[in-house]
Amino acid sequence: MTDLIAPSATASLTSWLTYLEQLHTSAIDLGLDRAQAVAERGNLIKPAPKVITVAGTNGKGSTCAILEAILLDAGYKVGVYSSPHLVRYNERVRINGDELADEKHSQAFAAIEEYRGDVSLSLFEFGTLAALELFKNNQVDVAILEVGLGGRLDATNIVDHDVSVITSLAVDHVDWLGDDIEVIGFEKAGIFRSDKPAICGQPTPPASVAAHADDISAKLYQVGYQFDYQVTADKWQWKSGCFELTDLPIPSLPLPNAATALMALGTAELDISDCNIVNGLKAASLPGRMQRIGTSSLVIMDVAHNPHSAQYFAQQLEKIKVSEGKQRVHAVVAMLHDKDIAATIAEMKTVVDAWYPASLEGPRAAKADEIIANLGGGVEGFVSPEVAYDQALAQAAEQDVVIVFGSFYTVGQIASHIAAKQE
Repeated sequence: MTDLIAPSATASLTSWLTYLEQLHTSAIDLGLDRAQAVAERGNLIKPAPKVITVAGTNGKGSTCAILEAILLDAGYKVGVYSSPHLVRYNERVRINGDELADEKHSQAFAAIEEYRGDVSLSLFEFGTLAALELFKNNQVDVAILEVGLGGRLDATNIVDHDVSVITSLAVDHVDWLGDDIEVIGFEKAGIFRSDKPAICGQPTPPASVAAHADDISAKLYQVGYQFDYQVTADKWQWKSGCFELTDLPIPSLPLPNAATALMALGTAELDISDCNIVNGLKAASLPGRMQRIGTSSLVIMDVAHNPHSAQYFAQQLEKIKVSEGKQRVHAVVAMLHDKDIAATIAEMKTVVDAWYPASLEGPRAAKADEIIANLGGGVEGFVSPEVAYDQALAQAAEQDVVIVFGSFYTVGQIASHIAAKQE
């Protein structure tokens, strides 16, 4: 669209986001040529002395948060780029654990606008490049990049990174990546680099992952082989070869992601002590991942939105019911229709006692009726997650649990709803 006028560097973040949404015909446009050309103009290919890129079906955000917490405790200046956000765009970039003010994002967008010239960029590409600009300007020691979709053709893959991580592998984003797990493995492994560490935290991954690592001579570290971990009572231990860490605190984020993060740090050639690891594991947290909300009933929000993440969420809920003496689980769920609703709901059925399905808004949104169809009917639907959440709270007894899951949109809306109530 040639008639669009770019906002200035002092314009509001809202005006910039509105402009970027209209700038490109597709929010997602896989491919590296456009973003790479702009990155080279802005000297953004290596935005920090050390760069760790994290791909995977689930667990990317948690792994990034654990890496961040340990590195911060070790005294490094750390930048993290992640997506999507829950409530505010600012959540997508953290420097030393903090979000940046709106004006910093506007200034970064203005810089990318200048670099790009007549190159058309999607919203995600623009945002990725702006994050790299922010990391460069703030002179971070370590940049941690969360891959948006796939890996090989994702905009984050333009960066010259030092360590590549795959957290998990499952079928998701079928419209973009297909439903062949070998193809998905190849796409995720597309972030691997020749002669550099490539970490895989997925047990028994598709053969395409190791095959690609071998083809390009990447140094593959596979869970169950080059590294492993084990839970012992209320602690856990991690080992790689003859190196072992024992009596580690169990983090609030998924343990497989913590083990994968430790392997990534072990190959990154950074100065990190055992004490930094312990402190980082204790401190690591992330909104929307097993996030507890302090209300009259226990509320847990999790962005689980596919069968793999729902399975983990259900297992954690079972543990909470046993360890904390909880009775019934009331589930507020709203999803996108391009997700595997049937299989995701099936994973949760064993732990959920009462359902509160809700409709989301937007072109990808599933209506409550689509969820109800997978529950076998006989359940009331709600016009929005907020209405469903209020009803769940009203029905829950003191020893019950209210959970919110199904999408980043669902958790984001409830997070905003809770915040508004507290004002």
